[in-house]
Amino acid sequence: MNIIRAKTIGFCIGVRRAVEIAYKEAGHPEGNRPVYTLGPLIHNPQVLDDLKRRGVEILDENHLPENLRGAVVIIRAHGISPQTEAELRRRDARVIDATCPKVKSSQIKAAAFAEAGYRLFLAGEERHAEIIGIKGYADTAFAAQAASFCAVVSNAAAAEKAAAQLHEEDSALCRSAATALIGQTTISAEEYQSIGSAITRFFPDLEIAPTICAATQERQDSLRELLDKTDAIIIAGGKESANTRRLLAIAEAASKPCAQAETAADIPANFFKFNTIGLASGTSTPDVVIDDIERRLGN
Repeated sequence: MNIIRAKTIGFCIGVRRAVEIAYKEAGHPEGNRPVYTLGPLIHNPQVLDDLKRRGVEILDENHLPENLRGAVVIIRAHGISPQTEAELRRRDARVIDATCPKVKSSQIKAAAFAEAGYRLFLAGEERHAEIIGIKGYADTAFAAQAASFCAVVSNAAAAEKAAAQLHEEDSALCRSAATALIGQTTISAEEYQSIGSAITRFFPDLEIAPTICAATQERQDSLRELLDKTDAIIIAGGKESANTRRLLAIAEAASKPCAQAETAADIPANFFKFNTIGLASGTSTPDVVIDDIERRLGN
């Protein structure tokens, strides 16, 4: 079997930075102090299991211990809302920010738009940690405004519905208010463009912020390069990873036999019959998992 790796594969810079911070804190000389991440650090179960073996536990932000004095709490790569960060500090945690710099930029943009009185649309998954954090920054800034609007839209149809409702409900004065769109960093360019186009039908002056992460786009482009060169595609990555699921969707849309594999054990049995398989991965997939999947395919 011939296996072709995508040109861009494995951890992105933001994920690598977060993982390195967590391992550094796990190996700190003051080994008796509790170390936590607020929610899963990244969406990869193998990394999370290894960190747990090293003493790094996951905190549920909805059930925080009342007293976190002496504990280290690492903010996950996807970021958190300023309200949640303030709550951690109120409970005396030592907070270490491992938010991806690209996500942090989106958080700052959201706050700036809200402070300037923009109506704000967020393109992404409503329950995704990144979107929850970005919306938290917008909501905090909106608190000082007389009026506010922030809608999370997952696709073009949802965007059109939300934009139409805002256009209908707002007064003529508010209809002329500035509007902006911020996208989840892992959204595909096609999805983002279609959402923007849907909103622009009602708000022609919509400002579309360039928030898609280059690392995400590079992995999507690398996957597309494999489609015509291979018989089938394996996407290596965690099932909770949004950018990994989007890679799978791209392969499915191309009608290419494809499967997502968290580990080598997830490779479908019928994939071993193909002559050439393309191997791509999400931004939170460690090299060890990618290598293991490639070895299994080659056996």
